[in-house]
Amino acid sequence: RMSNFALLFCFAFSILSSWCTVPKKRNDMPIIGVLAQEVDSPQPQKASYIAASYVKFLESAGARVVPVMINQTLEEYKTLFNSINGILYPGGDASIVSSGYANAARIFYELAIEANSRGDYFPVWGTCLGFEELTYLTSGKKLLSKTNTSGVMLPLVFTNGSRESKLFKGFPAEVLDALASEPITENSHELSLTLESYNNNTDLRKFYKVLTTNSDGKTEFVSTMEAYGFPIYGTQWHPEKNAFEWTRPYIPHSPSAVKTTFFLADFVVNEARKNFHKFEDEEVEKRALIYNYNPVYTGNIFAFEQTYYF
Repeated sequence: RMSNFALLFCFAFSILSSWCTVPKKRNDMPIIGVLAQEVDSPQPQKASYIAASYVKFLESAGARVVPVMINQTLEEYKTLFNSINGILYPGGDASIVSSGYANAARIFYELAIEANSRGDYFPVWGTCLGFEELTYLTSGKKLLSKTNTSGVMLPLVFTNGSRESKLFKGFPAEVLDALASEPITENSHELSLTLESYNNNTDLRKFYKVLTTNSDGKTEFVSTMEAYGFPIYGTQWHPEKNAFEWTRPYIPHSPSAVKTTFFLADFVVNEARKNFHKFEDEEVEKRALIYNYNPVYTGNIFAFEQTYYF
């Protein structure tokens, strides 16, 4: 039996150990930027937009959202970069080379590369057009090819070891199995990065690991990728639509499809929790948040149920 002194020593040691344990750093109030893009016919107070489903996607996993406006100055973008904890490039139809969307995406990409290279963890996520933008920013070339992938649901073809990737390793096996066997990823793109183009481009091959592929029946293309050395990720398909968009018959809403939305959102937001950028004060933060804008119903005229206009 232990003496009273030994018991007291063990108790004191356990208390001191708990005090001395350094808690793992985590930002439980992440704010993620979502990039706006041009509308086809600009009007006053309606020159750019963000589909509300991207905002809901991030909010569903515990993040707040700041709209990243197009056509701002470099200094304004730098200030915003140092205030938010990650950025999402959404889908759409803006030019990936010469648009306000493309210019802002380039600036944030370059700032993210620089920050991550010095240990300042800053995640970048690209969906559909955002995925395509990332391929251009990394390679400096337009490498996309026409595919018959506009308005189709597809299962994912996982590459070797990709289930253990950063992106997918936290997914339950049942969701990964569903993704591989059921058509629960929504595709709305006319252009794709073919596997051949990826393999033939040294910059892309060195920077990104291909996690999944798909085919339109003729052409195999990259559908999910993650960077090797940076927290930069992209899906050619739309994870946000499964839970939050209802305007098209080819959007899947099965339980597995909806779980896919939330596990991906959880991953993106948890990446942003690793960043500790902050706004200069609470008032500046409040003025920047998307709560200052009201989404409007557009499901009767547009592909998105709700849209923020700026």
